Amino acid sequence: LNTQKHPLGIPPPSEKDWPKEEEENFFLLDPDRKRDVLPQMIDKLVTQVFESAMEIIGRREMLQEAQNLKVQPPKCFPTAEFQVTERANCLAVSGKYIFVGLSVGLAAFSTCDLKDVCAWNAAKTEICAIHASDLGNQGHVLLAVDEMGLAWLFCFHKESFLLVKILNEVEDISQRSLCVEVVLSRGGDYAGILLQGNTKAWLEIYQLPKDSWLTEMEKNAGAAEELSCSEKRSSSSSEEGTFLLQEHPVSAIQSDVKLDPPVLLLTVRPPKPITGTSFKGPLDALKAVDDGSMLGLGYNHLIKDSQWELQEAIFRSTYQEYLEAEGVTEEEIPRYATFHFLLPSQILMGPEMKVQTDIPVGIGVHWDGNHNFCMYLLNHSLKQKADSDVKPDVVWPCASPIACSAVSSCSRYLALAGEDATITIWDKHLGYPMSVTVIPEERFIRSLHFL
Repeated sequence: LNTQKHPLGIPPPSEKDWPKEEEENFFLLDPDRKRDVLPQMIDKLVTQVFESAMEIIGRREMLQEAQNLKVQPPKCFPTAEFQVTERANCLAVSGKYIFVGLSVGLAAFSTCDLKDVCAWNAAKTEICAIHASDLGNQGHVLLAVDEMGLAWLFCFHKESFLLVKILNEVEDISQRSLCVEVVLSRGGDYAGILLQGNTKAWLEIYQLPKDSWLTEMEKNAGAAEELSCSEKRSSSSSEEGTFLLQEHPVSAIQSDVKLDPPVLLLTVRPPKPITGTSFKGPLDALKAVDDGSMLGLGYNHLIKDSQWELQEAIFRSTYQEYLEAEGVTEEEIPRYATFHFLLPSQILMGPEMKVQTDIPVGIGVHWDGNHNFCMYLLNHSLKQKADSDVKPDVVWPCASPIACSAVSSCSRYLALAGEDATITIWDKHLGYPMSVTVIPEERFIRSLHFL
């Protein structure tokens, strides 16, 4: 008996029967189901690459956040500028003037209005380095080095350049030595230049007669002004002619001025290598010390040549594999030095010396690869010739070769940095160390500065 009142129909599908998105049309994409999963090795590699990428992104985001949290330094913009006609290689400031070394000559600018005051290009040479010092009374001394290694000494007075001397000029160009470093003392009393020849290097220290320079320049400047005034009173020509008479007399007269040349005080040469002794006994060594030989350089010893040779043989046989790996070469004569002018101190002053507190009395020198910081008094010219082999008055030995050095503005504190990254601050007046700092990770120190 059929009791159904309504026609038969298809029931609606339930939620569990709905097709999933990833399974929809799967039979059309991969009917044999060969690509259902990746191989295990490929899956691991893809996962590892993805995780590494996420780690790199995370580190970069952390670094960016740390950078954003740092205090950003203020940006400084120039308040004024001045234009030069040639390429500028170097500059120095002295008093109210800025001296610029150009690709052709020198130029001087005023710090007040930044206008071009004077220029010098008589030699048509390129200036690569320049140092300047204020002499007072509107005078300045300049020491410049050109592209050929020549050291040019200038005097600048009342907006006019005057060449005093080329310090390393010689007639035979094959015998010329190159200047690689120049230093002027504060106040312009002394100048030092480091020269290099074919096989050797040495340091020359000059005394500058600045008082006679200023007197001569003042005298000629007064004569030039008198001549200019007389020319203007007697001139009745056109405005162009009057302008020429007003502009040229000063430079014309100053071009004829001959200033006194600097005086060579001493020549400092690199320390000689230590060799075997020539003394027969301790008494001979003590006599050499009494003659004025300086202690600290290691010359007045009693070690014979045979002992040096035996020590060298033992050292090379013990560390032969390390020496071959590093390619150790024989010791060469140093060709570069760092030097500073030193003000009076208890170490450099004798009880009978009369000095001024603002004028240097000595120089401090250290050569590349050498353990000793040597100090020389500047009054050696009174006792011996300037070109003789001068011995240091004070030797400051260090445990490792000196890499660089610095002297404070008051000249009391001396900073020495060794090749083992150890920085020692010395009190030069009292002669004892103030502090010792070791830079970690065996860093090499290239320069030191007192702030």
